Order: sequence, then C-alpha cells, then structure tokens
Amino acid sequence: MILPIVAYGTPVLKKQAKDLSSEYPELDKLIENMWETMYEANGVGLAAPQVGLGIRLFVVDASPFADDEELTEEEQKQLTGFKKVFINPQIEESGEEWAFSEGCLSIPDVREDVYRQEEVKINYFDENFEEHTETYTGLAARVVQHEYDHIEGVLFTDKLSPLKKRLIKGKLNNIAKDESLSQYEKAAGTLRRSAVLHTRAVDYGHRAGLRPYYLRYRRCPDRLVRLRHALLCDAERALGAAQQR
Repeated sequence: MILPIVAYGTPVLKKQAKDLSSEYPELDKLIENMWETMYEANGVGLAAPQVGLGIRLFVVDASPFADDEELTEEEQKQLTGFKKVFINPQIEESGEEWAFSEGCLSIPDVREDVYRQEEVKINYFDENFEEHTETYTGLAARVVQHEYDHIEGVLFTDKLSPLKKRLIKGKLNNIAKDESLSQYEKAAGTLRRSAVLHTRAVDYGHRAGLRPYYLRYRRCPDRLVRLRHALLCDAERALGAAQQR
C-alpha cells in the first residue's frame, strides 16, 4: 500500500523520533509499504517521519547510483545492491565535508547543495532485528546521513546557509500551506484501477477531446506520477460521460 508522504511544515518532520521494539505492530507490513511508497515516488530513501510516524526507522535503496560512470569502481561496488532497512540507528560521522545536490520527497521541487562529512559509521538493527555495525563512504554515506537526519527531526534545508534559506523561503512557505502531499495518495488510488478500465477510458477520452487538468497537480513531486494521474483522471471523466450517452 502506498502511504501519503507528509510535506514540509508538518510537525512530525521536526521532532526527534523514538526507538521501536521488535514487538512494534505490523512492522513487516509497514516496511513493505514504505518500500512501495518510496519506489512509487522515485526516491532512494524514506524515513518513517515522512509518512507521519515518529519512530526511528528508515529504508534506503541507493543502487541506482551504481550506474553513475563518474564514480570510482569502489564506489560503484559499494552502491550495487545497497538496499537496507535501518531500525534504531546511531551514527558517527568523520572525514572532510563535501557538497552534493540533495532533494527530499517531503520538499518537492527544491534541490540545493548540502555539505556533509564523507564517512559514517552506523550501528543499527535490520528488519529481523539483527544488530549490525557498518561503515560507509561517499554517496552511500550521504543517503544514510540524509535519512538519519529525518529521524532526528532535521531536514536538508536546515543545513543551508542563511542566504540560501532566504532564497527558498517562498517555496518552503508554499509547500507548508498544503496539509500533506495528498497527490501521492490520490495517484495511488487512481493507479490501482484495472488496466482494462484505463484502456477503455483513454479511448473514450481521445474521442471526447477532454482537456487534461495538469495544473491541478502542479505540486506533485514526481512528474511521471503527475502525468499518469492526470491522464487517468481525464480518462475516468470521459468514461463516465460515455456511459451516460
């Protein structure tokens, strides 16, 4: 099930999350839903506070970065198959700081260079509550640091310079006006409809010449979801009109 992703301005994003135990209700289902939500949004990481839960849990799949030809062979090897669940993590950062452009599923259409230390040592429990202590560098470390910040109540925008914060203040205020990224929830419900209905409705839509309402979903953080959602909405409208004839 795809979960609604809460937006900048939602209080849970600014609160330090609490540890959870192996007895946490339906933990396996929650993790599965977080994976599905993250992939639907084209993300590489998702923390529990981003779906409204103040618990120390996040998931990461940084394997898409492994295809970057600018990375060293060692970096590509580390990122290949880098898919992990982190529960109750604690980290130690070290090394020089370096900048990389970051974004966030809870802060759509905002990307800025963020400075982070190059290495992280992390102690955590996996989805089976087996304990691990591992060290990551480069992009693997950065993705973990970004998600770890979420369970500490820190957003990447908090790490920007005062000037950068002033420049994006308007965008952040606009995002905060929305209660949540309900577009994900709406898109999820629509996209679960049958392929048969979709095909028939699109055909009716072309015949009826209905205009897509793309602007209604202009803030959806994923353009592909937005376009698919708009198409399906128009298709359903067309199908309804055709059935009334």
